[in-house]
Amino acid sequence: MDKAHIIDHFRNQLAREVLGHDDRLPRFNPMNISPWLAMSLMQKAIRRGREELALRAAATLLNQAPDRLWRRICVTAYEDIGVGDFDTVALVAASLKGKRWRTDVGGDWAVASYLVTRMCGSIKCRAADDLAYGCERYPQFEAARSAWASEPLPQLLERITSDAPLPERSIAFWYALGTNRHNTTALRERRGEPQAAFDGLCEHGFPDTVVEVCRLGFRKCSEIITAFIILLHREVQNASCHVEPDDLPEEVLIGDVPCWAYDMHVRDGKQAIARLLKTDCETARWARDNIPAKMQMGFFGHVLFHIESGLVSRRLRWPTADELRHMADVAYPGLTDQQGEEAMSLLRRDLPVLHEERRHVAGSNSR
Repeated sequence: MDKAHIIDHFRNQLAREVLGHDDRLPRFNPMNISPWLAMSLMQKAIRRGREELALRAAATLLNQAPDRLWRRICVTAYEDIGVGDFDTVALVAASLKGKRWRTDVGGDWAVASYLVTRMCGSIKCRAADDLAYGCERYPQFEAARSAWASEPLPQLLERITSDAPLPERSIAFWYALGTNRHNTTALRERRGEPQAAFDGLCEHGFPDTVVEVCRLGFRKCSEIITAFIILLHREVQNASCHVEPDDLPEEVLIGDVPCWAYDMHVRDGKQAIARLLKTDCETARWARDNIPAKMQMGFFGHVLFHIESGLVSRRLRWPTADELRHMADVAYPGLTDQQGEEAMSLLRRDLPVLHEERRHVAGSNSR
């Protein structure tokens, strides 16, 4: 397929599918919550396949902050679905043409509700996000982070297409695209050449369809995970894969919203973690004994993500993704893997304490 027509192909497919479901349009039923909580709820409900909650959160965003809705749908597709269901990622990318196009195929709610429903049912693969974390955090790749920032693009392309470890190839790709679009202190500053970098991958035999879908995602979202899908797509082609659910902890409600929406990226969730760390529970005592005070919030926000809010209902399991996930679970700057594993175990046991703090904060902030 000609490169210029790849996105048009998916856009036409999306139009047909949306128009074919116009007699099944879900009810537009927003919630009385902030747009920040709605963004968190929608993404995490998609991870868990919770269609009704995801649709209500999407309606809330469309009602209060439509630009945030479309950006969050885009980020969620690349971050949480990725190579688990690349066709769905491509349809999400196609939807970003603009409001006028969406109006022509039924309107924002028709397109958003179709995509959110489809994303809830998709197989999930979070390897792109885990890979980005590794590029920034894994100590064994510090030499690459340090030395490659000034390399010319042809040399970086040679590294990207080599048989080096995937995180090293990904660091080279990140520098080729530029670090100025992403808030990172681990990689050195480099402006990058996105157009030439994507074109270079096509010339090296990466599928045009995959490259163009990821190029559009990168242009619209400015997130490195959108580009990493290209490398992961090649890795997964010959991998042994199966699908299974994550081990989800017990769910409780904080008002009308499940506990897992309250992570450190939501104000109430961050306040609840801070309150937990001031209690006398095992997690808080361990934190005071092992983690410098200035690192505790970031560290336990990371731990909470990996034992609760980052979990999915239908995960694509394959060796590379499993390895990246394990490394991301326990890797944190300045701490050992053993400390990471110990903290995860303790916080799992203390989740009921955290839920009580979440209820307190949510109740106080709603008054």
